[in-house]
Amino acid sequence: MSSQTNYFRHPHALVETETIGARTRVWAFAHILPKAVIGEDCNICDHVFIENDVSIGNRVTVKCGVQLWDGITIEDDVFIGPNATFTNDMFPRSKHYPEAFSRTIVREGASIGANATILPGLTIGRKAMIGAGAVVTHDVPPNATVVGNPAKIIGYVDSPRLEANAVIALQQQTAGLNPPRVTGVTVYQMPIITDLRGNLSVGEIGKNLPFEPQRYFVVFDVPSREVRGEHAHKQLHQFLVCLRGECSLVVDDGTHREELHLDSPSVGVHLAPMVWGIQYKFSRDALLLVLASDKYDPDDYIRDYDEFEELVARLKQR
Repeated sequence: MSSQTNYFRHPHALVETETIGARTRVWAFAHILPKAVIGEDCNICDHVFIENDVSIGNRVTVKCGVQLWDGITIEDDVFIGPNATFTNDMFPRSKHYPEAFSRTIVREGASIGANATILPGLTIGRKAMIGAGAVVTHDVPPNATVVGNPAKIIGYVDSPRLEANAVIALQQQTAGLNPPRVTGVTVYQMPIITDLRGNLSVGEIGKNLPFEPQRYFVVFDVPSREVRGEHAHKQLHQFLVCLRGECSLVVDDGTHREELHLDSPSVGVHLAPMVWGIQYKFSRDALLLVLASDKYDPDDYIRDYDEFEELVARLKQR
């Protein structure tokens, strides 16, 4: 951090802290308390109030009418829209103060829309997008887009939506030269045998089932707005077939991310190890079959996206 001479302060701003980074701009009628920490190249707009136990990273934009209370950490490259509201006490009473305020963390690159409300003690994941007016009541995963009251996930940033059947058709037209761009993901055509007595779909090991399953589980009766998965595996292979209804599968190899729409037992998706997978947008009648290459092992799971990215980076360096 640098001295006050290295940043701009409007004559009508009240700045009590000395820890403000170079090239930061503080505009009229902003009030910053003595122990607040603000990084470089930030833009603190009119009528912003920043309390003492607040840490703001570099290149952060805080638009007009925002209050940042004790217990809030804002990481680098975050955008906070006009009149976004943060809270730090779930059950506030006048003149009654908790021993410690809940810690809210907005991770690097996240954006919070105008008039959104963030409940206390939450983590907004890296590059997450909070829609205008959303009321955020739970942690938001990295890269998720949430809207509404209460806020629900409606998508993931930089995740083009693909119809799985269209991917198969393209692969067939180009002799398999156009698989999903996410490494470790393969889409298979599963045969459908039609009969007056009922239809049948089949998978064979070595043909359209790339491993010998040791376990299966079925996901069903999922409330349509809930999210499943949100993890990767170190060694486990998975094969997913939506037997009934529809759902979306987000796949992420740490570099690319895509969303596959599954709505037929004629499509199977193989997820190799080290692919981050998310399932959501379940229809009410959705039935998702998952075959696994090994028995359940909690140590094989990677549930933290930052850890996943670190492991991917290490593998690339080998």
